[in-house]
Amino acid sequence: MKPKVIVAIPCFNEQDFIGDIVSRARNYVDKVIVIDDGSTDNTAEVARAAGAEVIQHKERRGAGAATKSGFEAAKANNADLLVTLDGDGQHNPDEIPKVLAPALRGEADLVIGSRFIEPQTNVPRYRRFGIDVITWLCNLGSRVKISDSQSCFRAYSRRLLEAVDITEDGFGFSVQMLIQARRKGFVIKEVPISCVYHSQGSSLNPIAHGLSVAWSVIRLRLKIRSEQRITDIGDQAL
Repeated sequence: MKPKVIVAIPCFNEQDFIGDIVSRARNYVDKVIVIDDGSTDNTAEVARAAGAEVIQHKERRGAGAATKSGFEAAKANNADLLVTLDGDGQHNPDEIPKVLAPALRGEADLVIGSRFIEPQTNVPRYRRFGIDVITWLCNLGSRVKISDSQSCFRAYSRRLLEAVDITEDGFGFSVQMLIQARRKGFVIKEVPISCVYHSQGSSLNPIAHGLSVAWSVIRLRLKIRSEQRITDIGDQAL
């Protein structure tokens, strides 16, 4: 049977972009779900008009919390595969089939659309530097290396959706998913994607955002190391 594919799009104040993104995404999947994370504009109304199902958070809870709502909705809708992408126009919905392909073939449980497999000239240098630092921290000591830890254009298998748990409300969730997928032995692949940065896109301070995510990576890695030590001590006691 044809797998059921759902797209989840976390959004905050993206009324200028979300209608077009939803309309184009619907060409490739069974359902589009927009998670409106406390927007103060018409994001929800524009998304519904374009054909999306909308989940609304009463107040802004963060990208991780919005993505978790998308995961829960995908499972409730019995999705076989979930695709996530940004609602600010950075990602091209017409590349959904490319991101889905390895998962559809059963070659991966997590597919990451990477901005850096193929040369990109439109990624601002300060953004590239921050992403490179976070990705280096994420790859440190891991056998499974990736090139873009911060891309939220991803495809997830149902198996992975059932096995992981997002507890990071902020953008640290993107790394948390990678860490959990690695630890649980899921296959991770990357495919090249394009990206566009709009001047009216993200409202986040890039330096504060980068430092916050970097700290999340360090904290999550230290937590895992601590848990592993406790497990090792327990095994030795037995």
